[in-house]
Amino acid sequence: MRLLSHDDPLPLEHPRRFAVAGPAGAGKSTLAERLCGPLGVPFTQFESFYHAPGWTVRETWRQDVLAFVAGPVWAIEWQGEEVREELTARTRVLVWLDHPRALTVGRTVVRTVRRRLGGGTPIPGGNVEGPLRTFFTDPDHIVREAWRRHPTVRAGVRRLISEDRHPDLVVVRLRGQRQVREWVRGPFTAAV
Repeated sequence: MRLLSHDDPLPLEHPRRFAVAGPAGAGKSTLAERLCGPLGVPFTQFESFYHAPGWTVRETWRQDVLAFVAGPVWAIEWQGEEVREELTARTRVLVWLDHPRALTVGRTVVRTVRRRLGGGTPIPGGNVEGPLRTFFTDPDHIVREAWRRHPTVRAGVRRLISEDRHPDLVVVRLRGQRQVREWVRGPFTAAV
């Protein structure tokens, strides 16, 4: 396994399978969608496999994710603990959005407000996040989850790197939006 920074060239010729890791608000979906353009494939949001109406879970989500990543070319968010090992095994480049907690939580607040006002990216299944005022009463509010899970995601990627069970995997660690932009314009564009 190789750990790279935002300005290191990708050691692969024409990588075709990317997963984007990070906590809520890191920009996983945005970056995965941006990578799909140069890869020549449509973007499919991970949550579209998972969420059904009423915040229920689709019964076939695991099979659907695994069928998707069995394909030759894709970019997707690195989510779903139940399928993460299979997803990682198929991934060639894991882009780790290791942004500061304040940045990701702030983005989660902004995204939640936009969605509540009828703008922003819709949630698959037609679901709607609770209003910000329920932050104080709902222990599972997305903003509280963003705060609570930030160190968990970081620990999960660090564990993946330390265990080194995927020797061919390339991990690109990006800290902050400037590094994301530089990596997309530089090493990613040069490789694909």
